[in-house]
Amino acid sequence: MDATIRQLGPALRALLVLTVITGVLYPLAVWGVGQVGFRDQAAGSLVHRDGQVVGSRLIGQEFTGPRWFHSRPSATGDTPYDAMNSYGSNLGPTNPALVKLVRERRAQVAKENGVALSAVPPDAVTASASGLDPHISPAYARIQLDRVARANGLTPSQVHKLVDQNTDRPSLGFLGEPGVNVVGVNLALRALVQHDQQATR
Repeated sequence: MDATIRQLGPALRALLVLTVITGVLYPLAVWGVGQVGFRDQAAGSLVHRDGQVVGSRLIGQEFTGPRWFHSRPSATGDTPYDAMNSYGSNLGPTNPALVKLVRERRAQVAKENGVALSAVPPDAVTASASGLDPHISPAYARIQLDRVARANGLTPSQVHKLVDQNTDRPSLGFLGEPGVNVVGVNLALRALVQHDQQATR
């Protein structure tokens, strides 16, 4: 009994010290580094317009109509890009339902952008594993470029510049693939169109 009591004191002190280190000091240190060195990322990479938060560069949004770049499909249920319901379709590549859906999406994307079926890239017709991917491939952005430019009264070169400005490059120059942030490029597109409209008044 005496030995147990003697061991209890050091054990409680160790528990207290480790609780302070791992439960207080370490989280504060990580939070401090995030606020100082990565403030935007730590806050969720939020996107603001006119002083309002309109989204995040980390979570995709659904865009419809010819004026906008379209995101890749989302499999998060009835509400696309629902961050509270993140998941993929869980359908295998030979699943008849997925094969049919991919064919329908490919035909739709090809028709709305005036390109051949063979020009439609995979990310235009398949959802990501999370269903929240904010990026599309440069190839998918490229086939949408003429449609978006025409619908907004812009030149393809103007829209191409916006795409290039909103293309995230591979980390460290070689990790991952480049991706066009759809929220970012559509906000830049909106700002350019508004600027041109004001300039012509």
